[in-house]
Amino acid sequence: MDSVFFDSNVILYLLSGDSSKADRAEALLNKGGIISVQVLNEVTSVCLRKLKMSWEEIDALLLAVKAACDVAPLTLESHEKAVQIAKRYQLSFYDANICASAISSGAKKLLSEDMQDGLKIDGMIVRNPFA
Repeated sequence: MDSVFFDSNVILYLLSGDSSKADRAEALLNKGGIISVQVLNEVTSVCLRKLKMSWEEIDALLLAVKAACDVAPLTLESHEKAVQIAKRYQLSFYDANICASAISSGAKKLLSEDMQDGLKIDGMIVRNPFA
């Protein structure tokens, strides 16, 4: 099976009031995959700022996600790749970082609701798991 990389929006759907999307996100994560440190950072930021979750709740979520997924580091190489991707594909720099981390980690599929479904970048394809 090809490696799957999760964007932060897929992780955040675990907390959604939309039970179909929450269930879908949980089923996908139960199969395992890859995330990056940036995904952990984005999830933490949204949980604190927008969802007003306690640190105890955030810690529990992050622990579960890290148990289900391999975590790719942010590196100078991934940063430089993100700059190239942002320029070439006109993505936001944060989305380009997610793509660069996915590619660097060897993922063949990036699951994201925020990017163009079917976008191909360096042998990796973006798929919207909720489409």
